[in-house]
Amino acid sequence: MGVAACVLLAGCGGVSNHRALGLKDVPLPRGAQILARVRVCDRGANAFCAEQLVVTGGRGRYASSADLLNSENARLKQLGWSDARGNTGKQLAAQPPGNEVRLYLGTAYNDLLALDMGWIHRSAPIGRALSAAIFDRAPAISLMLVRGSS
Repeated sequence: MGVAACVLLAGCGGVSNHRALGLKDVPLPRGAQILARVRVCDRGANAFCAEQLVVTGGRGRYASSADLLNSENARLKQLGWSDARGNTGKQLAAQPPGNEVRLYLGTAYNDLLALDMGWIHRSAPIGRALSAAIFDRAPAISLMLVRGSS
């Protein structure tokens, strides 16, 4: 795929009322792999930290990005996560029991389009990884796990 497997931009040290997010907070379907990861934090009035991920299903395991997204959504439901409202009409969201975090999910194409239109914000490495996955014709999804204000 040619994109670095893990990119870390900023820590969440200034947001003391929230424990740091980790990959264990993001359940993935079988065969899914993290293509890119960036942690971002906003220490403003509505402080939050987020893990932004691009996840691929590899070749052959998932027929399309939509198939991977549906598998991720099914995995979340299997673990008791409830549906929540996404940031765009094409984006899904879910919350675990206890509602400590919110996970936003979208296909690589839909989130890259939303990013380009200014409807959502993602770090530059995530945008590049989404684009690379599309050009590689790899099934891929964009995930953003948010703790704090959402």
